[in-house]
Amino acid sequence: MTAMRRLVSSIVNDDHFLELLGRFERVLARVLAVALGVVIVVATAHLLTHMAQAVYRTDANLMGGGLVSLLGELLTLLIAIEVLENITAYLRHHIIQLELVLATALTALARKVIVLKPDIEDPAPMIVALGAAIVFLSAGYWMVRKAHQQTTRTRGHSDDH
Repeated sequence: MTAMRRLVSSIVNDDHFLELLGRFERVLARVLAVALGVVIVVATAHLLTHMAQAVYRTDANLMGGGLVSLLGELLTLLIAIEVLENITAYLRHHIIQLELVLATALTALARKVIVLKPDIEDPAPMIVALGAAIVFLSAGYWMVRKAHQQTTRTRGHSDDH
């Protein structure tokens, strides 16, 4: 019964609850990092196998859909690595780095543009939407980067005095 009271007390107490929640977040982030690491290793092996098959097969069309498929797999792998970097940054600094999230989103959009199937019935709305998303994400990335540079410069000047 005492253990139950301590648990209830720790949940009711804001400081203890926030500490428990922080521990849970860190454990979950570690589990996700390990799981994503396994996925990245398997995806890398798959990509290398796919590349080797494409190079050594005589009927492979690397200048057509085969190359687009390989680039799509490569960019997917890069996105997974960027997500792992996001998780790692969170574990190190306990913050989500917006600049890194926006760069990951831009990579994902670039991948979508590259692997976009040309047989879409009406591609204009999709192209306009992707273009708008790229413009807005790029603008957001630029603003966050500029703000980060200004903050770094301001801190640099205050350290000099």
